Amino acid sequence: MRIGFIGLGNMGFPMARRLIEESHDVIAFDTRSAALERIAALGAHAASSSKEVADRVETVMASLPSPAASLEVATGAAGVIDGSRVKRYVDLSTVGSRTAVQIHDMLAERSIVAIDSPVSGGADGAKNGTLAVMVSGPRGEFDVVRTVLEAIGRPFYIGEMPGSAQTMKLANNVLAANVLVATAEVVVMGVKAGLDASVMIEVLNAGSGGTSASRDKFPRAILPRTFDYGFATGLMVKDVRLYLDEAKALGVPADVAETIVRLWEAAARDQGADSDFTAVIKPFERAAGVTVGLPPA
Repeated sequence: MRIGFIGLGNMGFPMARRLIEESHDVIAFDTRSAALERIAALGAHAASSSKEVADRVETVMASLPSPAASLEVATGAAGVIDGSRVKRYVDLSTVGSRTAVQIHDMLAERSIVAIDSPVSGGADGAKNGTLAVMVSGPRGEFDVVRTVLEAIGRPFYIGEMPGSAQTMKLANNVLAANVLVATAEVVVMGVKAGLDASVMIEVLNAGSGGTSASRDKFPRAILPRTFDYGFATGLMVKDVRLYLDEAKALGVPADVAETIVRLWEAAARDQGADSDFTAVIKPFERAAGVTVGLPPA
């Protein structure tokens, strides 16, 4: 299938590469020429704008870092909305339900179907084609792109309502944000008390305290002190803020989310928005006067 792909960042690039590896014909665009050259070297065809992508294919996919970026690519000047050939826009970004509905409504005026399709599983999931792919939009359109989505992971059809896949993604991410900061806090406490961090992680994973943080993020990026999991602290702040906004709009309790937002905002101030999100443990370490794990040998 001929696919347009816009946004070649930490998640977008490996997803686009997966499409190429699965023999899809990819027309790619990114504002960074280096990223575009890298994907072209793998067999993609480069475009000069989002509109050009939408002029050349019926199905455009995008992986973008913020609601503002998604809105601009989909509906802004030289955006997908002005493409002459595009029929459907598949947004793999995490933008929140309100932005997804806004994009849906604006594209619908040009008879372009918006398929909301945020993903979860991190950079490794994108590289390995094992992402959880949450999808909302017309069922028939989901069926059209299902094999394409299967190239990057396992699709889950959430429903017809625009933005519902975003709600599912935000619920997932606020839980992931929660378990990472909670695990960081308790492991720092244990190390301060004289426990071995590696043993703590083994015990947690064998018992009821095991989480995605202890099973994956700690062994991969925290204990070896590499802090290179591949997801930025600033993006996690964006996601938990979006969850909190949605919870408030729905009028549901958000006490835990408010605490999570505060902790992640503090981490972003301390470590920088571009830091790897596994560095969230560092403010806990500094406050306790300990270091979890050892530098690589």
